[in-house]
Amino acid sequence: MKMDKPWYKFYPKSLLKEVDVPQGGLFTVLEESASNYPDAIAVMDSEREFTYAQLRLAVETFSSALYKRGFRKGDRMAIMLPNSIEYIISYFTILRLGGVICQVNPMYQPMELEYILKDSDATWFISEKEQQQKLNGVGDVKDQIYIISADQKSEDEDDLYRWLEEDNENIPPTVIDPMEDVALLQYTGGTTGRSKGVMLTHANLFINVHQAASFQKDYIDIPGERSLGLSPLFHIAGIVGLNSSILNGGTYIAIRRFRVDQALETIRKYRPTIFPGVPTIFLALLRHPRLKQDDLSSLKFCACGTAPLSIETFREFQSKTDAQIYETFGMSETLITHRSPVGVEIKEGSVGIPLPNTDAKIVDLATGLTEMPVGEPGELIIKGPQVMKGYWKNEDETKNALRDGWMYTGDIATMDEEGYFFIVGRKKDMIIAGGYNIYPTEIEEVLYRHPAISEVCIYGVPDAYRGETVKAAIVLRDGHEATREEITDWCNQYLARYKVPRLIEFKTELPKTAVGKILRRQLIKEEKARMDV
Repeated sequence: MKMDKPWYKFYPKSLLKEVDVPQGGLFTVLEESASNYPDAIAVMDSEREFTYAQLRLAVETFSSALYKRGFRKGDRMAIMLPNSIEYIISYFTILRLGGVICQVNPMYQPMELEYILKDSDATWFISEKEQQQKLNGVGDVKDQIYIISADQKSEDEDDLYRWLEEDNENIPPTVIDPMEDVALLQYTGGTTGRSKGVMLTHANLFINVHQAASFQKDYIDIPGERSLGLSPLFHIAGIVGLNSSILNGGTYIAIRRFRVDQALETIRKYRPTIFPGVPTIFLALLRHPRLKQDDLSSLKFCACGTAPLSIETFREFQSKTDAQIYETFGMSETLITHRSPVGVEIKEGSVGIPLPNTDAKIVDLATGLTEMPVGEPGELIIKGPQVMKGYWKNEDETKNALRDGWMYTGDIATMDEEGYFFIVGRKKDMIIAGGYNIYPTEIEEVLYRHPAISEVCIYGVPDAYRGETVKAAIVLRDGHEATREEITDWCNQYLARYKVPRLIEFKTELPKTAVGKILRRQLIKEEKARMDV
């Protein structure tokens, strides 16, 4: 084994440098927990609760009903459901039968829905009844798929709850080739182009949940933990959180959609111990006027991903709870690749170190071939068994992203001498002004320290002379004021002159994805539209 990976010295003594790749399908995660902890609560959804035994029975019954109606291994089922018991039953049922889950955001409108249904070749579709009217606007796709309702109030013949009352007929076991069989088609956000279907195999998902578990196994109770299900299950961050909770025999607290008031009440009522989130969620809770010191006292630790967490938010959250926030790095194409092991001192601003079985390095931006010296920025590339099989029906994009076994992430990062990684920004987001390379994250970090600023996004706008000009879109905290001159003076104290935003716009809110990630590309698009008028 290579020993030139400096991060190995931070691995807990009980942790092997490589973990065994589990065999079999991802469904065995539920099978084993149901066998070991049948009476433990697996899912809480509002006032409803399912034990592991009840969840396993529901999955077997739904599997029997689907099989009887013709669902077979390799069939693609589009799931358009919020975080709920219905989603979780559907998810494990499709895995049980060897089908492929096609993730669909419930907020999608007919045009977005039509694209995914056509691209994925889905022949089955499950959603709540009220969502199914969207299918009327998707052309001829509706006539090619079997539509199932997942609504307790539905009276449809093809309904999840009717099928759960049927006799559970034994069906043959499904033989899964974990390295080859696709479990999940996770569509990318499409903010920089047409959305692509990421093919994640059973092995990708199975090994990753074990990789992530290895970094916290000495600090959790099995069973017994309660995980807050705020990240949407149609997003890969939500799936990783669900898989982890089920693997550890924990309780997954399903929250249909993030609303800060509801999230705070849920935390008070159910007292979660593990909190996976994104920066905007942590920030929203910290800004809530009714947040009390005791509200977060049940937490053991938190995980933050999808976007860099500002150091100011990190410090403020730490001041209100004893729970550490562990930043993670991952993407749809790679699942989780980096984080700090629980119990190891956190480096502020770092996404941590690579998980077991994972290699990572920083290469030059021009060719992607030359490894950069310690501390120098370049593109982060990753190799490991959790890296996707490829993009669905898109060989060109697959070849561009996967080269010699390495996944080219498009993220600009640095690595320090101890093997800790720091995300600087996205390759496509880098601003080139007057010949200087400017990374938005660095400027945002400075602005988040300003006492009046709640949210900020830095991006480049076209400039005939400088190539691009740095612009800041800023949301102020409630009850606070600031002028453009004050913001400029603040930046001049901490940044080189060429990095200081020349354009500043105050906004009431910033556009975000379904998981709360600020949409920089949307702001750039709006800026260009104004310039074209």
